[in-house]
Amino acid sequence: MRISVVIPAYNEQGNIGRLVEETFGAVSDDVLGEVIVVDDCSDDGTGDEVKALLARHPQLRYMRHADRAGQSTALRTGVIVADHDVIATMDGDGQNDPADIEKLFARLAEPGAVGPALVGGIRTQRKASGSRRWASLSANWIRDRALKDNCPDTGCGIKVYWRDAFMRLPFFTSMHRYMPALFLTYGYKVDYLPVNDRPRVAGVSKYSNLGRALVGIYDLIGVTWLRKRTSAPAISEDSSGGAA
Repeated sequence: MRISVVIPAYNEQGNIGRLVEETFGAVSDDVLGEVIVVDDCSDDGTGDEVKALLARHPQLRYMRHADRAGQSTALRTGVIVADHDVIATMDGDGQNDPADIEKLFARLAEPGAVGPALVGGIRTQRKASGSRRWASLSANWIRDRALKDNCPDTGCGIKVYWRDAFMRLPFFTSMHRYMPALFLTYGYKVDYLPVNDRPRVAGVSKYSNLGRALVGIYDLIGVTWLRKRTSAPAISEDSSGGAA
């Protein structure tokens, strides 16, 4: 198996170029198939940083949205065009460590086999501010009570999962925060491992605590309804009467 690494980015000048270079250095050549950066209509030097690396890395691909559409849409854009059966995702701010990708990948089952179809990271030593950490803890507690998905860190951007499973999920804005719950809803297994968390070097976060909370409540109601109304039984028998 090889991995397509998908990195959504919006105004990450000063972070994205460093992250791309780190990814090519941290993930071994026999595992890394490609790196796809999806620029969600940045108005800084994000695109220039990535395009400056294209000649050096033939496995690097840069895509840019014509209009800003959000992180989940940028993520989906990259997954749709990916060439490999396994996807690894990271946030474009550089706070995820690409050195963790192979650790998560080693826990992932081969596509179609029995085992985890998604392995997510758990940030054990958060580098964010105190208010952001408390907001994240509160959101995780509320979400877990509603969804019962046992996901300890839904906001962690680094994940490894089957591309085919992702493409079967319903798409909506902010779906990236509910991927473990959605994978479970559709009958897939998930697992989690502790990962490194790093401070932001440049730029600022694109989310506020209040804005994230308001959107999160709206989405949580929808995902809770979706989980209760979805039935995805496993196939116990699949026979064919075709001639040999």
